[in-house]
Amino acid sequence: MFFLGIALVLSSIAYAKEDLRELFKNNEAIIYTINIRNFAAVDKDLNGIIETNKGDKIGSFVGAKAKLKELAAHKINTIYILPITPSGKLKALGTAGSLYAMDEFNKIAPELDEIDNNKTVYEEAREFIEEAHKLNMNVIIDLPSCGSYDLALRRPEWFILNEKKEPIIPADWTDVRLFKIYNEDNSLNDATLNNFKSFVNLVQELGFDGIRADVAAIKPPEFWQEIIKHARKRNKDFFFLAEANIEWGNPAPEGVSHYSSVDELLKAGFDSYYASWSDFKNIKTKEEFDNKIIKNQKVLEKNKTKSHISAFATHDQQAPILRGLNYWNMILWLNATMPSNMYFLDGFNTGDNFTYAYEGKHASKTYTDDEFYFVHSGMLDIFNFSAPAKITYPRLKGKYVRGIDFRKRNQDLIQNGKFSLLKTGNENVFAYSIINKDKELIVIGSLNEKEEQKASIKSKYLERENLFTLVNTKRHPQLNQDMIEVTLEPLELQVYMINLANSQEF
Repeated sequence: MFFLGIALVLSSIAYAKEDLRELFKNNEAIIYTINIRNFAAVDKDLNGIIETNKGDKIGSFVGAKAKLKELAAHKINTIYILPITPSGKLKALGTAGSLYAMDEFNKIAPELDEIDNNKTVYEEAREFIEEAHKLNMNVIIDLPSCGSYDLALRRPEWFILNEKKEPIIPADWTDVRLFKIYNEDNSLNDATLNNFKSFVNLVQELGFDGIRADVAAIKPPEFWQEIIKHARKRNKDFFFLAEANIEWGNPAPEGVSHYSSVDELLKAGFDSYYASWSDFKNIKTKEEFDNKIIKNQKVLEKNKTKSHISAFATHDQQAPILRGLNYWNMILWLNATMPSNMYFLDGFNTGDNFTYAYEGKHASKTYTDDEFYFVHSGMLDIFNFSAPAKITYPRLKGKYVRGIDFRKRNQDLIQNGKFSLLKTGNENVFAYSIINKDKELIVIGSLNEKEEQKASIKSKYLERENLFTLVNTKRHPQLNQDMIEVTLEPLELQVYMINLANSQEF
């Protein structure tokens, strides 16, 4: 037995665009999320905010199209675009309005139109999608769950009203209102159904491959059955991802709306959902980690053709880099080694911490009734016309591609191997292994962010004379017969591969 610490050779293989539903079912999707209005924006004075009166340019599909080859080179096969519908301007959050305060169903926000050509924003969007397809990438679009306050004033009959005949606010989302789903006789409301169908019509005409449904659980399964059936009449392979989690609760006031379980949504036709990692930074024990794995395994055992996405760091969560490089690396390698679809947010691969110099400051120009730059500190700005993701740590990009490349090379092992949670002898350290054919993948990580942790794990293959490879670790573990003994830095994750065939190709 011997150690081999080697750098992975990045593959230049072209991966063909596949049916998106099949891609997700096989946990082969590598998702990259972008916000069109900032992804390729031009910030001339580098102050982080886009001010068109100073010569800056809001992001557009044309600018984003020019960056597609870079995403393809990073092995991305699924682009997920945050909402592109017009945003509400009243009771708004931020100077551009939240991407999720949908003001119209079947239009693209006019500010996304490239001003330097004679094409419409719809032509530009279609050309972006066509180029992505040529580069073997699928494209999905975000469908907001709620309507803007402006829309509720124009069409109050489309919304749930309280006793005072006012549209209802979900949770603390002060800029949006809840759509009316049921009529008084408990039948589905045709107006809401037809509005959502008009969104489906728009995105299918543009060439999108699927929809990510925002807060999908806030609508009943029979509603989604109708929407999904409508979409698949035109395209039987059209994909649906539910923003739903088996641990989340209803953001609407009690008794106002049905809240669907993940099981109900999958049975209604959704292909995939969010695994339970939105609060990953708050997990402190192996038991908590293991329980999340077990709960999600049970969901997929009941829904065998369905899948979930890793969702460790979405636009609703703070940037991993804020907790340090070890935590960033942990998120990367959990994505790379878990039997789930990989998810990355624009800026993850450059170490953007999503802190903004303009946060809370008075704006010289606003497009809404909010005169201040509102943001969620540490999260992607979805409320203002902001600059592209910052390149804070240039060297992260190579590490990021290395993790993706590892996953691609070991897709069969991770998807088809036997997944097992391992004992570690330390309540702050989790571990799991995946065994398939002649390989064993072992992952071990510390949930303690302050102190080093010692742990030991047992390997089925370690006692034999096999190749033991250090895939991702800072220090060599101690090997003792069939035990691996490690010392982990705070929030460090280590990855090993044991290969029975003594081959260095993994």
